[in-house]
Amino acid sequence: MELTFAAQKQLDKFFLDMDFTVAGDRIGIFGPSGCGKSTLVGLIAGLHKPDGGHILINGQPVFDSGKKLDIPAEHRRIGMVFQRPHLFPHLSVKANLLYGYKRCERDQRKITLKNLVDVLQIGDLLNRGVNNLSGGEKQRVAIGRAVLSNPRMLIMDEPLSALDDSLKFQIIPFLKKSCEAFAIPYLFISHSLTEMRIMAERVLNMTDGRVAGLMTAEELARSLMGKGPAPYINLLKLKRARRLDGMSAYNFGDTQLLISGDSREEALVELPSTDIILFKRHPEATSARNLLHCRVSEIFEAGTRVGIELACGKDKLVAVIVKESVQDLQIGKGVEIFAAIKATAFRPLG
Repeated sequence: MELTFAAQKQLDKFFLDMDFTVAGDRIGIFGPSGCGKSTLVGLIAGLHKPDGGHILINGQPVFDSGKKLDIPAEHRRIGMVFQRPHLFPHLSVKANLLYGYKRCERDQRKITLKNLVDVLQIGDLLNRGVNNLSGGEKQRVAIGRAVLSNPRMLIMDEPLSALDDSLKFQIIPFLKKSCEAFAIPYLFISHSLTEMRIMAERVLNMTDGRVAGLMTAEELARSLMGKGPAPYINLLKLKRARRLDGMSAYNFGDTQLLISGDSREEALVELPSTDIILFKRHPEATSARNLLHCRVSEIFEAGTRVGIELACGKDKLVAVIVKESVQDLQIGKGVEIFAAIKATAFRPLG
């Protein structure tokens, strides 16, 4: 998917003026509350009309003030998933799902109810009323309704912000699986850096109705290092768990990571960069259960500190240390180093 946006919109005292082209199937729109993210996607979806400019999706204009072109929202074939599910309370789950499908042209119906039900695992919900669903179930149905409208693009506007962490990380796999299974490109809007790193590849960073930058999700995370009290967080996707000494052991690089807590076949965990302790030589003793032999692959500024990218076999970690420690440890690109990590430093997501 390629999205070209060069348009303006005045809303009371807020003025949005953006000019960008972004391509990809997993595009994120990131920025703090009030920066104009929802206004931007409303203009793309046709929910609001720009004051001027043009908007193209895959080279096809959906709005062009110079040509007096403004394709109505219902004909843009853009599915929407909002912060709140907005399901029809008088309809069953099945009827909610089929709402957009019935309004889709027959030759565009590539996704069927059966296929969708299998992907979202909601077969046992079809005959229920939506008022008898949990928050997570409602959001899965909202995702299904948008996908079953057979859109050429899906816009997800803060779809996880109303959910607590346990539900949030249950819903994320369904969001990604639905779009991957049916080859639907999407715009994912959020002010959460963690959500952005999980859901997006390319990210449009916004501030005050303007483009602040266009980058990968990892570049965004690193650009924010040192700009707030929170440290850089490593996001690790781990597989092949087994129990070892009362902990979960996961494959990582050419070794393993020991993590406190229950084992899962696959796990997504957070590891703060400040919880990685570096040694120039193999320490004689340490209380940390993880001691990784790594190579420094990159060094970069992180505010008043320094980010150290570590290559641990085929996997990577980022540690953050003070500048004085870089000199004390004689850290440079290509240098071999040991990283110690406590088993309790990891936080499972979901």
